Amino acid sequence: MNTNKIVVIGSSNTDLVIQTDHLPVPGETILGGNFFMNPGGKGANQAVAAARLGGNVTFICKTGKDIFGKQSQTLFQQEGIDTRYVFYDPTQASGVALITVDKHAENCIAVALGANSCLMPEDVEKAKDAIAGAEIVLMQLEIPMQTVEYAARMANESGTKVVLNPAPAADLSDGLLKSLYLITPNETEAERICGKKVTDIPSAIEAARLIRQKGVKNVIITLGAKGALVCTDSLCEVVPSYSVKAVDTTAAGDNFNGALCIALAEGQDWISAVQFANKAAAISVTRAGAQASAPTREEVKSYKF
Repeated sequence: MNTNKIVVIGSSNTDLVIQTDHLPVPGETILGGNFFMNPGGKGANQAVAAARLGGNVTFICKTGKDIFGKQSQTLFQQEGIDTRYVFYDPTQASGVALITVDKHAENCIAVALGANSCLMPEDVEKAKDAIAGAEIVLMQLEIPMQTVEYAARMANESGTKVVLNPAPAADLSDGLLKSLYLITPNETEAERICGKKVTDIPSAIEAARLIRQKGVKNVIITLGAKGALVCTDSLCEVVPSYSVKAVDTTAAGDNFNGALCIALAEGQDWISAVQFANKAAAISVTRAGAQASAPTREEVKSYKF
């Protein structure tokens, strides 16, 4: 088993981004924004983040047989990602996300899943050897839940650790939760899983404990500017975030998860791994774009906070 090898299973989208003075309210048209077209999707963002940080990354996803899908395949290869299991669906368009970002770096996002919704268990089955040979399988929830559950079972059978970033928020089965080595929700997603509203550090600690009671071995709740709460058998501690001037927070969580899994796959302890992930996420919000914002290993090492 390669201690630097991770498999990411998830979505690949093209992000159509407009920067505006403020986020529009229903019925409002805002003029004068800047437009960008960037590669995105939670799965692809996390795969690129991990690859840029030195990970040996295999990505499993499905795109349409269109210009967006072909561009994504090329970009993954340029990042050094193993694309043997990037599948094309002839009947669906590639996933697209419409993103509005305001001057405070807050965003609102609407996603058309397209081919992402057709990534099926039989696709994952084709990557059985890659999953068995990895240290970690990292997933999110922009692909069908049956595929997430199937991949988790397959990874468990081969002794590969399963990390789930449960975004966007969804109901999770007890069987899936019990199969996870680690789950990484934000406050909203944590509440969806355990029913406990997260408003501060004490409520986050209680939520993490409730989630662990459902069978998840380890829980990390991301708390935005307050950092991230790590809750395992041996510790329950907040790891502070790094203070930066945010430009675009779109893929902060994806950079956090990609970096976290690389650090854990390399054998770093929980606190060191989360510190590394917090650094990668902080650097990413200082520049625009999803995959474009992902830092390299050298940047994480040398960045002055």
